[in-house]
Amino acid sequence: MFHSSYIEISKSALHNNINFIKQQIGPQVQLSSVIKGNAYGHGIEVFGPLAQDCGITHFAVFSADEALRLQESLPSPATIMIMGFLDNPELEWAIQHDIEFFVFEPERLLEAAKAAGKAGKKAKVHIELETGMNRTGFDPAELHQLKEMLHEHRQYVQLQGLCTHYAGAESSENHHRILAQQKNFLALRKSFQESSLTPSQIHTACSAAMMGYTDTHMDMVRVGIMQYGFWPSPEMYTDYMSRNDMQQDPLKLLINWKSSIMSLKHVPQGDYIGYGASYQAPRDMKIAVIPVGYAWGYSRSLSNQGQVLIQGLKAGVVGIVNMNVMMVDVTDIPGVQKGNEVVLLGKQGDQSISVASFSELSSQLNYELLTRLPLNIPRFVVP
Repeated sequence: MFHSSYIEISKSALHNNINFIKQQIGPQVQLSSVIKGNAYGHGIEVFGPLAQDCGITHFAVFSADEALRLQESLPSPATIMIMGFLDNPELEWAIQHDIEFFVFEPERLLEAAKAAGKAGKKAKVHIELETGMNRTGFDPAELHQLKEMLHEHRQYVQLQGLCTHYAGAESSENHHRILAQQKNFLALRKSFQESSLTPSQIHTACSAAMMGYTDTHMDMVRVGIMQYGFWPSPEMYTDYMSRNDMQQDPLKLLINWKSSIMSLKHVPQGDYIGYGASYQAPRDMKIAVIPVGYAWGYSRSLSNQGQVLIQGLKAGVVGIVNMNVMMVDVTDIPGVQKGNEVVLLGKQGDQSISVASFSELSSQLNYELLTRLPLNIPRFVVP
């Protein structure tokens, strides 16, 4: 292996998580697998075929490049929906390849109609409505113009979906804001129906809304973080576990990020370890050097705080995390040797290192830590 670390992706864990999600939404609601951000760090080229093998037929990506990567990696055709960036020159390509996409401004709708005329087939668009997120979406003041455009260009544009996105459904502090968004969306949906504009799909729910607001399920849910085994927030996890009187998390982590010990070094008591003077050895210590640093997505903010697993035991990071290496304290791990497996994230024996524990130490979200894992770390599917 030519790389200093690698990532294992568990098929059985994904199958478990998809089954759990389907139990929440029932058989009548479609599950769209959100794989933006390089499948939340799991790797589009690895995760896409794996998810399809687990029964996923609908995928949501952020941009055209992600759509292309997914399309080229899937063994069988699937529905691909672009939720974000799609430049005008890419519209014709998307239409030709039956790739669906969000439309959230008049200019994109006009360009989509033009591209559809050139491609000789309809553009399948999902109209995103502004309901209170204030990010992307047609404002209420634009609706009259939007409806007229949809009718005018119906020869070239198919209203595949009507959608919105909620602003923080993972936190109870946003509850009233989410309810207001729901109310706004339902009113706008009714307005479309009254204008003889009937979308094929209505969808508004992300992972958090799916779990916290069952009336948002509608025709389809767009689930990202939960399919990978993570909860949208600790609050949602605690709430679900208490309401269902459960002791064990029903979700399973897919990811195991592994490396190995590159070198071992003895450090006398009183000496400093690594750059600067952030860590002084309180005793004679044995240090393992791991060939992973912040260039590989292991945050520098985990200096003197992070932990890894070696021989089923936790070893703390000592000193500053470097660009390509970090040092961990293995003084109390018996028989440690160069080449021993190191788990940076995931399980080893009975112990585990979770992204949540990273987040507590480095003030980062699960999402941020996962998506920072570089593209060039090899990813492998395991049972």
